Amino acid sequence: MTIDTINLDHYGQPPLPWERARAALEGFAAAPDKPSYLSTGDPDGRPHTTGIGAFWGDGGIYFTSGLSTRKSRNLAANPFCTIAIPLSGIDLVLEGTAAVVTDPERLEHIAATARAGGWPAEVTGDALTAPFSAPSAGPPPWHLYFVTLESAVGVATEPPDGATRWRFH
Repeated sequence: MTIDTINLDHYGQPPLPWERARAALEGFAAAPDKPSYLSTGDPDGRPHTTGIGAFWGDGGIYFTSGLSTRKSRNLAANPFCTIAIPLSGIDLVLEGTAAVVTDPERLEHIAATARAGGWPAEVTGDALTAPFSAPSAGPPPWHLYFVTLESAVGVATEPPDGATRWRFH
């Protein structure tokens, strides 16, 4: 993968390395004290943002959603989205394309990862079920989405300071 780095800092700081952002994402799983927010576009162009239970894996972001939710309907019409995540030392906005994961082996792998993290997810058909999920996920079953990153913006919240956009090819 090729990464283009664009320095957004207007105060003379060097660009932030993608490795700093990627290291902050390692092991990330949303929780009440570690929020993440998904933004999609309604068919009429209005933005829609909601908190989601997201986690980092396989070089992108996973999250679940019932197909009848507004976010899933928006993604069916236009799969481009952003996910905002405040992390230790850096705030990130990840931009990419979301797709429903239907591969049984990948679904089982993610369900096992979720169980290890405390969410008792099980694969049912081409989706996940559990006794509970994030309120914004809608009723079960929940489809698993994977966001393939196209770009990201990072703003440092502790030294070394800076702001950077990364584009992934």
